Amino acid sequence: MADHYAVLGVSRQATDAEIKKAYRSLARRYHPDANPDDAEAEARFKEVANAYEVLGDPDRRARYDRFGDDGLGGSGPGANPFGAGLGDLFETFFGGGNPFGGGGSRPSGPPPGEDLETVLELDLSDAVFGGEQLISIRTATRCDPCEATGAAPGSGTSTCGDCNGSGQVQRVRQSILGQMVTTSACSTCGGRGETIDEVCTSCKGEGRVIEDVSYTVDVPAGVDSGSTLRLSGRGAVGPRGGAQGDLYVHIQVKPHELFERDGNDLLLRQPIGIAQATLGAELKIETLEEPETLLVPAGTNSGKRFRLRGFGVPSINGRGRGDLLVELVVQTPTDLTEEEEAALRHFAELRAERVAPSDPGFFSKVKSAFK
Repeated sequence: MADHYAVLGVSRQATDAEIKKAYRSLARRYHPDANPDDAEAEARFKEVANAYEVLGDPDRRARYDRFGDDGLGGSGPGANPFGAGLGDLFETFFGGGNPFGGGGSRPSGPPPGEDLETVLELDLSDAVFGGEQLISIRTATRCDPCEATGAAPGSGTSTCGDCNGSGQVQRVRQSILGQMVTTSACSTCGGRGETIDEVCTSCKGEGRVIEDVSYTVDVPAGVDSGSTLRLSGRGAVGPRGGAQGDLYVHIQVKPHELFERDGNDLLLRQPIGIAQATLGAELKIETLEEPETLLVPAGTNSGKRFRLRGFGVPSINGRGRGDLLVELVVQTPTDLTEEEEAALRHFAELRAERVAPSDPGFFSKVKSAFK
């Protein structure tokens, strides 16, 4: 009797996960379906399955490690005679489906079309206020010459000879569990139960053709980047009259030159002069609608924020609207005239503030002193 660890290609210290991984890999490689009429592969497959029945069960593995195959004579009362690998065998061989067949029914109609995805870029104002947007996608549409049947005009369909119109075929095969019957879609008719007598030349029997299509999307107010709109029945048409899939529109909002979005609020960084910030001012503030007036009190520092309520982004659930936050940025003038500089120096003198002299070479001398 071959060593079960050697059969699976693992060491005696292998973990349960490593044993399971090795088994699945080998079982798929040597499965009879992947190696039809290959007696050697079938024998190897049975050997792999038998090894996993032993090593995949902790109790049986422990007995095997101590006594070899002699310790596997009895599995104990109530033990699973197939070992722990039974569920994995069904998962590996049948994908979780009914391995015994007979329970399936003919598919109800042609398969539906594929779901599609596209990206819609919006300006900030379009995202804030919503509205209709036109999008274009390349997708599968109904073939008009054959009326989506896939058959040439004047032609028709016939009952599939391989599945006798059921759309399914059964196969009998041998496994370690004995004779098994599996049911799958008929490959000849694609599970439809009928074949085309004469194929449509426009769609090559698909019942659909690839075209560019435009749709109008109703964008709700308040959407943001990362939002996805689902358009039911706007995806690809299914083959030979199958239903349309869905279209998923992913929203991407382009950056705005003035405003930044923070949830349902908008942020505007508003420049203001030193004199305006010091003495107070009346500023005209841009919004996504009409300009608004902002009264800035005297002595306002840079970074101060003012809130204009109701000028932000509408809540996407239709409840309320965010605000516009105006952050003042005090600008320092760099192009003073002689008269302006003199006035500032006089102001600094009145406030006893020390400032640099008017000598243009002053800062060069300071830099040289620190070299």
